[in-house]
Amino acid sequence: MPAIAQSVSWWCFVPEKLTAEEFVRSAADAGYVALDLVPPEHFSFVTDHGLKIAAIAGHESLTVGLNKRDQHPRIKKEIEAKLVDAARHGIRNLICFTGNRDGLADAEGIDITAEGLARLAPLAEREGITLILELLNSKVDHPDYQADHTAWGVSVCQKVNSPRVKLLYDIYHMQIMEGDIVRTIESSHRWIAHYHTAGNPGRNDLDDEQELNYSSILRAIKRTGYAGYIAHEFIPKRDATAALKETIQQCALFLE
Repeated sequence: MPAIAQSVSWWCFVPEKLTAEEFVRSAADAGYVALDLVPPEHFSFVTDHGLKIAAIAGHESLTVGLNKRDQHPRIKKEIEAKLVDAARHGIRNLICFTGNRDGLADAEGIDITAEGLARLAPLAEREGITLILELLNSKVDHPDYQADHTAWGVSVCQKVNSPRVKLLYDIYHMQIMEGDIVRTIESSHRWIAHYHTAGNPGRNDLDDEQELNYSSILRAIKRTGYAGYIAHEFIPKRDATAALKETIQQCALFLE
């Protein structure tokens, strides 16, 4: 079984920690295969440095999304445009968002979100690009966001029933909401197409100052036969270039 490739998220490093040029060169030098959430104006710069782009946002916004029927036409238009960009630049995943509940019951939110993604699934299947619904915490970072538990997201994917509609399982966010990370990965991995990491609390480095046991988590992901990216979405506490190197080396031990 080949090693699982590692990616790292743009916004955690640029511009607060590194310039765009410093980040891309440092990530390439450290051995990353790809970057996440690259702004469109930097697509060519990233690929020219031999890096792939693992995932980008498919539409706006985090708070007003797929759980609103009146937003489906807008989101469809945005996804169609992003699919063109993704196909041109070899991007495998487009991140999708439910938006906030705004009083919407969870069962109805599942139905409406699945309805919206079902309209988009044929487009994604045609291009061979996966729409990944991001699971976020509604306790700390994204109050009222609806896709805040794994079971909720799995229910949406089951209703859509497309090989190109899956979940972005963010380990940091789901630790905050529900914990039980390894068991959840083992039971729900067929619905997961992308992973994000960060230490909790704080969304910082994957070090021994935070509560998640990433050696166990990464081994569990490896056991599932996962063939996508492990994408690090942490804000480094110290030297950013050193953090890039330390993280990829630390995680490679469990992803080989």
